[in-house]
Amino acid sequence: MKELALKYGCNPNQKPSRVYMNDGRELPIEVLNGRPGYINLLDALNSWQLVRELRQATGLPAAASFKHVSPAGAAVGLPLSETLKRIYFVDDIEGLDASPVACAYARARGADRMSSYGDFIALSDTCDKTTAIIIKREVSDGVIAPAYTDEALEILREKRKGTYNVIRIDPDYRPQPVETKQVFGVTFEQGRNEIRLDDPALFENIPTQNKTFTAEARRDLIIALITLKYTQSNSVCYVKDGQAIGIGAGQQSRIHCTRLAGQKADTWWLRQHPKVMALPFKPGIRRADRDNTIDVYLSEEEHDDVLRPGQWEQFFTSQPEPLTLAEKHEWIARNTRVALGSDAFFPFGDNIERAHKSGVEFIAQAGGSVRDDHVIMTCDKYGIAMTFTGVRLFHH
Repeated sequence: MKELALKYGCNPNQKPSRVYMNDGRELPIEVLNGRPGYINLLDALNSWQLVRELRQATGLPAAASFKHVSPAGAAVGLPLSETLKRIYFVDDIEGLDASPVACAYARARGADRMSSYGDFIALSDTCDKTTAIIIKREVSDGVIAPAYTDEALEILREKRKGTYNVIRIDPDYRPQPVETKQVFGVTFEQGRNEIRLDDPALFENIPTQNKTFTAEARRDLIIALITLKYTQSNSVCYVKDGQAIGIGAGQQSRIHCTRLAGQKADTWWLRQHPKVMALPFKPGIRRADRDNTIDVYLSEEEHDDVLRPGQWEQFFTSQPEPLTLAEKHEWIARNTRVALGSDAFFPFGDNIERAHKSGVEFIAQAGGSVRDDHVIMTCDKYGIAMTFTGVRLFHH
């Protein structure tokens, strides 16, 4: 198939809409179920590139959860602790430990569940039954993968009353080296961003006093950089134990990226606090409602208070204890070994100050700011190891 007609473009008034191949080749995708839309396919093709590169760089199955052309989460298929299984709501999934691709998606979806609501999923490897079971019970628009087992396909075809979008992509497909796009009738052309982000040379220019990057830190920084390569700029990504735990995308100011991603990383960590894990939810509360309620419980906005009389009774069997600001700060201070990637240089040391608050010990950034000296000095103050990659990763 060389062309696929779509219902409409980004919005219902934008018609006609289609995807096709300018070079006359067949489309590299096959729709196995559903009717994907314009934004669905933007998410699908961007997220597929991300997981394909993660697989290539780490040798591990990878997954991504995309929303509005940026990842809400990305991860490789490492085993999950019992705590992560519980906060990701997959502790009842049989066979999870035996499926690295299912572990990868559970991590990608679980890191920022609020943002992943209604996501488009990318899997680097064959979608198996275990992964399909996780996907089926979450609110999602579709999935792209190189293959599906018969059992997985049967499960996914039942989702959303048979309308769930299931796309198979040719894993051997390679695009032309020059890409084009149109804006306001003007055609733009550029070479594709084919830079390899698992190159050891990215860790050769280390200006900080601490020059030690563990193998796990290098892996996590590579995951951060590859994730940023497909995140709308400006962007910053916090990674721990093989998964993104906070992504700040599309902010005009670098410090706002760092703060946004840091807040998400803090929320991910706070979800593991004993008080949060012990919240007495009423039986039958949906996962999405639990996510929303936990987010409000952790919020510092006065009007966001699920513990007030007349509020908590909707969600809980008994009134929970509040998680105080002091308790939050004490718990966040326990988070360590976090890696941080930036898609361009940090202009000031304030970014490092904010990153340090969320447990960042390793940083990869382009370097080249007129205030690099201040950034290095701030890293040295906290013993952070930082590499200047010399690589900018803007994505628009």
